[in-house]
Amino acid sequence: MDPTTDNAGPSGNPGGTARDALEALRAEIAKAVVGQDPAVTGLVVALLCRGHVLLEGVPGVAKTLLVRALASALELDTKRVQFTPDLMPSDVTGSLVYDTRSAEFSFQPGPVFTNLLLADEINRTPPKTQSSLLEAMEERQVTVDGTPRPLPDPFLVAATQNPVEYEGTYPLPEAQLDRFLLKLTIPLPSRQDEIDVLTRHAEGFNPRDLRAAGVRPVAGPADLEAARAAVAKTTISPEITAYVVDICRATRESPSLTLGVSPRGATALLATARAWAWLTGRDYVIPDDVKALALPTLRHRVQLRPEAEMEGVTPDSVINAILAHVPVPR
Repeated sequence: MDPTTDNAGPSGNPGGTARDALEALRAEIAKAVVGQDPAVTGLVVALLCRGHVLLEGVPGVAKTLLVRALASALELDTKRVQFTPDLMPSDVTGSLVYDTRSAEFSFQPGPVFTNLLLADEINRTPPKTQSSLLEAMEERQVTVDGTPRPLPDPFLVAATQNPVEYEGTYPLPEAQLDRFLLKLTIPLPSRQDEIDVLTRHAEGFNPRDLRAAGVRPVAGPADLEAARAAVAKTTISPEITAYVVDICRATRESPSLTLGVSPRGATALLATARAWAWLTGRDYVIPDDVKALALPTLRHRVQLRPEAEMEGVTPDSVINAILAHVPVPR
């Protein structure tokens, strides 16, 4: 049985396919968020790849609203943590609590025990608390008092951070950045998109009440599982695999970088390109799929040399230059 054609999922989507359910998911989020289609697509790709997403943008560009809209359009459990300087690791993972009735310690799960965790302003909390997410993101479990406790499936961390305010923040270390499948930059809206946003607000749109805005669950765990099974069947030729490796190896040789993409990053690029190929309706990966996902998959896995940074070089410009020079398979 082909999961992309025979599974209607819990939402009973009209097309009866996993791809239709995820297309409906993107359309449903657009009811609340205007002009951020690449970020919406990135979140869907992360769900397909069982990955996590770092959303970066100045205040007021709907980073949190985007994740809340995703949660409202999915039949998944979701929790939100506002990361602050005084947040403790146990506030995220949970802790042992003494029960006076049973005279025993019992585990009280923290907010990380959910399907979709919104880690708001993750760079405002100290490294000790940031690191409490490392095991959860990589191993999909939390160890408390020596006992590993599995997290639910699906599990996705969507973290937000502000790129322009550095006072009172703690930059994410490379080890944690590498745990994020994608880093999505949320730009300021175009003039027309901003007019649309203001028009919606003038007509009574309330970002705190997504139900009133018409956002409804249109996909659920069964749709995601069917979609993931279909993505796993998407063909990757040896030439495409070599192309991904050549791109990642080129970052390690770039004179503008002190840190290139690791093999984990290469694996991530192959996975995201595969998911994008399936979303666009193909059962095989082409070089354009790799190019389309290269920036969000790799930009947070490289580190600029200080002198290159002073000259205005950015991770995106380095990756774009590499994409322009690495031979494309025919």
